[in-house]
Amino acid sequence: MAKLNEQAVQTILEICGRYKDETTPLMMILSDIQNEYGYIPLEVQEIVSQQTGISVAEIYGVVTFYSFFSLQPKGKYVIGCCLGTACYVKGAQQVIDKFSEILKIKPGETTEDGMFTLDALRCIGACGIAPAVSISGQVYPKVSVDQVPKIIEEYRAKEGEVA
Repeated sequence: MAKLNEQAVQTILEICGRYKDETTPLMMILSDIQNEYGYIPLEVQEIVSQQTGISVAEIYGVVTFYSFFSLQPKGKYVIGCCLGTACYVKGAQQVIDKFSEILKIKPGETTEDGMFTLDALRCIGACGIAPAVSISGQVYPKVSVDQVPKIIEEYRAKEGEVA
């Protein structure tokens, strides 16, 4: 969505229009846009501002405050490594470092092929199965550094089957 095409602009206007009668529409609008496109760049925030009268600064503040919103496109598979206390103590830093090494990206980045995004998460509430890794909704329990290459290959193989 680097440069918004006319269809994208129309979709964003339609999303904004859905909530024109709401007293506090911003979260609903941003959520719908995030679901539609996977991220909310500044250009989109400007359109939302024009449609709602909410300042771009306020919209940007909301987008950057909530972790489920993103300013950048995410990969097809989002790898979330929990770095909460229980996971960290059980080796989560080494696990995320291994993902980072193999994928050649840092936490918060997406691979060049758009397949993986690596995120460092705070506690995901899976302390009993620490260290936990979540990939697009699937939680992997007690992940060790040795399992990381196999997990990545599992997702690459899925793409091979689909292609």
